[in-house]
Amino acid sequence: MALASDSSAPFEALLDQLHADGRLVHIEHLVERPERHGTLSHPLPDWLETDLERWPLWRHQAEAIDFIRSGHNVVIATGTASGKSRCFQLPIAEAVADPIKPATALLLYPTKALAHDQLRAFEDAAYPGLVAGAYDGDAGPDERVAIRDTANVVLTNPEMLHGGLLPRHEKWDTFFMRLRYVVVDELHVLRGVFGSHVAHVLRRLRRICRHYGADPTFVFTSATIGRPERLAAELCGAPVEAVSDDGSPKGPRRFALLDPPTIDEDSRARSSTNSEVATVAAALIASGHRTIIFCRSRKGTELIAADIRRRLPPHLERRVVSYRAGYLADERREIEDDLTSGALRGVVATSALELGVDIGDLDACVMNGFPGTIASMWQQAGRAGRRREPSVTVLVAGEDQLDRYLMRHPRDVFERSPEPAVINTSNPYILGPHLACAAYELPLSWDDLRFWPESELHDGVRDLVRQDQLRLRQRRRNGHDEPFAHWRGTGFPARAVGLRNGTSGEIKIIEHHSERLIGTVDEHRALTSVHDGAVYLHRGESFEVVRLDLDEGHARVVECDNTAYTQARSDTNISVTAVHASRRVGNATLFLGEVEVVTSVIGYQLRDTFSRKLLATESLDLPDQRLHTRAFWYVVDPTVVEAVVAAGGDPAGTLHAAEHAAIAMLPLFTICDRWDVGGVSTVHHHDTAGPTVFIYDGYPGGAGIAELGWEAGAGHLEATREAIRSCPCQDGCPSCVQSPKCGNGNEPLDKSGALMLLDHIV
Repeated sequence: MALASDSSAPFEALLDQLHADGRLVHIEHLVERPERHGTLSHPLPDWLETDLERWPLWRHQAEAIDFIRSGHNVVIATGTASGKSRCFQLPIAEAVADPIKPATALLLYPTKALAHDQLRAFEDAAYPGLVAGAYDGDAGPDERVAIRDTANVVLTNPEMLHGGLLPRHEKWDTFFMRLRYVVVDELHVLRGVFGSHVAHVLRRLRRICRHYGADPTFVFTSATIGRPERLAAELCGAPVEAVSDDGSPKGPRRFALLDPPTIDEDSRARSSTNSEVATVAAALIASGHRTIIFCRSRKGTELIAADIRRRLPPHLERRVVSYRAGYLADERREIEDDLTSGALRGVVATSALELGVDIGDLDACVMNGFPGTIASMWQQAGRAGRRREPSVTVLVAGEDQLDRYLMRHPRDVFERSPEPAVINTSNPYILGPHLACAAYELPLSWDDLRFWPESELHDGVRDLVRQDQLRLRQRRRNGHDEPFAHWRGTGFPARAVGLRNGTSGEIKIIEHHSERLIGTVDEHRALTSVHDGAVYLHRGESFEVVRLDLDEGHARVVECDNTAYTQARSDTNISVTAVHASRRVGNATLFLGEVEVVTSVIGYQLRDTFSRKLLATESLDLPDQRLHTRAFWYVVDPTVVEAVVAAGGDPAGTLHAAEHAAIAMLPLFTICDRWDVGGVSTVHHHDTAGPTVFIYDGYPGGAGIAELGWEAGAGHLEATREAIRSCPCQDGCPSCVQSPKCGNGNEPLDKSGALMLLDHIV
């Protein structure tokens, strides 16, 4: 049986203790939210109405179901445990049982675990006539055939739709002909490169459905993000209605921000974040609260889980486990079942459990550092308090700029709106391969302008013809000769298109002795991340690169300890190739456009992981790397830099420090990571004729991040200025202007100059 507290008193006792010793910088009290019910515009069939009598619909559920049943595409962006699944389960159950036009439904999930969780929900509901199956990598050949032949509800993932169903659509003709609903779960995961790929997969799906006479309604579900309807519309290429007024009940919650105490005034070193997390989590578990702990790496989950167990009495030790990537599917499902049943008191997880797998009722959530975005933070916090009982969330700050900024500005944690997520469907490195996939499935023609803009379709087909992948022919249609393009290669092109990277080329990272595939990295990132001698981090584990072979497309690595890390040293030149927009932001001009980035990796530094002390400097001889992408950049008025110089500032160090801080603060305005972008700053740039700070999208062709940076404008600069101003260090540190990915070894940097610069601009 699940153990739960009868009141919030134990929460208060723990928070009072943490507040007394100075660890808490803020406690937010979130009041209880009552449920609000809604009614449908048109009643469901009688056999489903009995379901509503037992569990009446909340307001957002009724609103969403009305949209879905009327054929309107919809995105449901409400909190964790708000019953989003029910919004599409009921219309699907009604549609598949339609005696006149029985329908089918396709449900897409970013992970197999989520698909199987939803499959169990359908099986438990036992809707008449509904036959569901999970068509994924875990399904054997016989099971796949059975699903294709008998299932009217298919649960799968974008990769399987892309490489398994669409290229073989003739075998699925009846399913596609009857397809009425397409559910896309965890919308917020579909951003950047992955989201851009999935957008083209969904366009290809719509195209195949049209071929068979169907026009399905799309249903997106999402955690709370900014402008969810915009992202959903970009993904499916059609208008989408938003449902975001959450009518589900929520118990009272306390949300505490904990800043590890300073243990060395001279170095400003703080107590270990891992240790603080383990202390708080152990106290919560020992007092009877079922707790989830989120960590940033899988190695961190193991270390913290072990630390928590050491702090607990013997009878509780075995009731705390870790949950991360790398576990077998059966192991993960056993943990999920034990959480649901209440057999476990605590779980230490990566973001894998941030998604909506049903894990039952939890009382508390502890976060090991700010998860990177406000949207992700609320998603993790929502895993606790899934009943109407009191709950608590404790965010333990890490050392990077965003954590430090939020500890100094706690109101931003609770008042800042969730960040929007974006994609870039016009990225030619993604568009072209998917047009090739579409041509394999059905010849491309001008009819496809309903799915892709004319310029993109025309340019994409032209390039593929030049690459000898497509062939143009004429066909007679409606009395006119019309061109069409068909696939002329061998095999099917989907095999060569991975949905998780921005280019078709990638470097495989292979463990040298066991030949185990560790992971992959895009070609354009390989020279800075997996060069000879690099320490490569993968899910918290450290590997040393013993050989990078660009011709063979692999980097061989061996396991190493995590006592050191490497920073590539590089020279980067950037050229503006197109300007799409410009506007004034204070005493600077902000531009948006396309750039070419040429990077020469000249060597690397080996540094101690804990002290960051320089251990060695090595040289490298590698080919130049060219990246065509999108960027936003600030051209600062010369008078501003002149004022900084007059006050004794170093202009190069000033712009460099401002660039680092601006990149660090960008995730406050878009769902991205600092590793997704790069930067260049210069006192005089040949294309802009002035002092310039560039921030560019780190993916070929861009993933949409530059557009959001452009939109943020003055707000982004203001947050950057405040992050520098409020940091107590004198000359700059990792909490304000130093960057772990700087190609110049964080030289030169002028913190005071950067603050003066931003003061004059803003």
